[in-house]
Amino acid sequence: MSNSATPAASGAAPNFGVFHEIAPGLIFSAAIAIVSTWLQPMLPKGLPLPTMVLALLLGILLHRSASHALFQPGMRFCVKVLLRWSVALLGLKIALGDIFDLGLGAALVVVFAMAGTMVSSFALAKVFGQSPMYAALAGAATAVCGASATLATSTVVPNYKEKDVDVAFVVIGVNLLATVAMLLYPLLGHGFGFTDRAVGILLGGTIHDVAQVVGAGYSISDEAGNAAVIVKLFRVFLLLPVVLAVGFYFSKAGMGSETGKVPVPMFAFAFLALCVVNSIAQNAPAIAPVFEPIKSALVSLSTWGLLLAIAALGLNTSLRSVLSLGWRHIATLVGSAAFILVFVAVGLALV
Repeated sequence: MSNSATPAASGAAPNFGVFHEIAPGLIFSAAIAIVSTWLQPMLPKGLPLPTMVLALLLGILLHRSASHALFQPGMRFCVKVLLRWSVALLGLKIALGDIFDLGLGAALVVVFAMAGTMVSSFALAKVFGQSPMYAALAGAATAVCGASATLATSTVVPNYKEKDVDVAFVVIGVNLLATVAMLLYPLLGHGFGFTDRAVGILLGGTIHDVAQVVGAGYSISDEAGNAAVIVKLFRVFLLLPVVLAVGFYFSKAGMGSETGKVPVPMFAFAFLALCVVNSIAQNAPAIAPVFEPIKSALVSLSTWGLLLAIAALGLNTSLRSVLSLGWRHIATLVGSAAFILVFVAVGLALV
């Protein structure tokens, strides 16, 4: 009679494979995302922290608890896999027809402003002795759409020692800048003598996070709010070429072999495909009733995926490391934000 025993007979726990490995970190990150969603509406009105930034901060505060090796596979899954496909699902928020209504002049101003902001970020980082990887993160955050762009760009930036700390810093910093911009930029727009539509384009073309764009635009008028949202969605759409350009830059610079592999951003192409699907479905009466509930569910899934990813990023980031970053990090980020403001304002005055 054999002495061998099956796992069930010996009392050994069954092996659930990959899920068994990622479950602890995934659950920890999900718990932070849920708590952040619950807490955010309770914050004082004078503390307008988006849920995503709150999840990041809570994760950082719990960094010590997450340092156990048990949580690492799940946290890596959130930051590397879940993040990419959550960004891809953002494509469902964009309809190409709305972007075409923007007008060629305004669209060109926004495109050149975004390109110039990316270039200025690399230039400022070089002046202040920062790495090109940090420049890419700061540039994408200010040029495109704040935290979401930072996370998306981080997937094609080569790995380096301070990467998680830099991503956390940029997410927090760009949210603070967007909050200041929400209050200040409407006053600047009217001070420049712009119409409501032009002020909306200025807000949508310069403020970093969608929530602050909506708040600033509709505080002026419906016309300004509508223009701001359309321009902002146009910038989100341009996340695709920004991510591709950043990945191409680091690949051509030969940094993939030195500091980590630069992945092919397949999620970026999925983002574009979903933009097209959304545009077609909205204009097809036979499809729209079926498509809308599916779209709503997938957009909600995207939101939760991003929350889990940024919670995991926070759990992997030391508060001491974030606080140790000096004025050069701040100067690069603020300088990039100032560049896009000036460029869009001047461009609107000329078109």
